Amino acid sequence: MTIGGVLLAAGGGSRMGMPKALVVGADGEPWLQRGARVLTEAGCSPVVVVLGARADEAETLLPDGLRVVVGVAEDWRQGMSASLRRGLEVAATFDDVDAVVITLVDLPDLGADAVRRIASVPPGTIRAALRQARYADAPGHPVLIGRDHWNALRQSLTGDTGARQYLSAHGAELVNCSDLGTGRDVDFRH
Repeated sequence: MTIGGVLLAAGGGSRMGMPKALVVGADGEPWLQRGARVLTEAGCSPVVVVLGARADEAETLLPDGLRVVVGVAEDWRQGMSASLRRGLEVAATFDDVDAVVITLVDLPDLGADAVRRIASVPPGTIRAALRQARYADAPGHPVLIGRDHWNALRQSLTGDTGARQYLSAHGAELVNCSDLGTGRDVDFRH
């Protein structure tokens, strides 16, 4: 059973005033590096990092020594659907990957424990699995998508929406992660 990771970091960050892939946290660690590290620490391999806006600049922030594969969403201006589609396309090039855990670059309190909780699926069910973190009463990230869903999900994606409608329509299991973080993304610089 192999679970990869997909870190979505392609957007231009219009509300942030810069691409979120270029933001450095108060602790000095770039969000991009932190997101890739969290997925790796949770056991995801490979980790696909999807870049778009200012991709060349963002790529320099990725950590050395991790099994990170960059996929550039050339059509990133179309929104999250373009990023997610590109992440799934790159993940599909790894024949041994049975599922991916997907998360966003702008979740500074996401930790490896939440990723591991989402990824803990019985081996015989992983390729058909759909799981989504829940914080309080709201669904959030990370999300686990089994390989059996990748093609249908890619075909369903449009505009600036991710997998939420697909997950809801296909009965994704909601996994309580409220004890592990807030699930809140960051849209504005303080």
